[in-house]
Amino acid sequence: MPTASLKKLEDLPNIGTSIAADLRAMGITQVAQIAQGDALKIYFSLATQMGKRHDPCVLYTLLAVQHFLRTDETLAWWKFTEQGKALLAKQPSN
Repeated sequence: MPTASLKKLEDLPNIGTSIAADLRAMGITQVAQIAQGDALKIYFSLATQMGKRHDPCVLYTLLAVQHFLRTDETLAWWKFTEQGKALLAKQPSN
């Protein structure tokens, strides 16, 4: 599916109705907002918005989505576990 045809967050690979609803609740309603955003910042903003820290797999999902939007290659979210763990390890709270 060409990225230009993506209209809803749920059109993105690895994004289901639940995470799409969470993203919308924090003001991310368009695919371009994820493409242009920082996955780690979005992840931490989700935690602030929802009142709890999300499972790290949410970060890996955001990384997978951004990869898709840059390359048009769909990969499973767990392929981004190592990258996500490295990002989280650099955070002062960890």
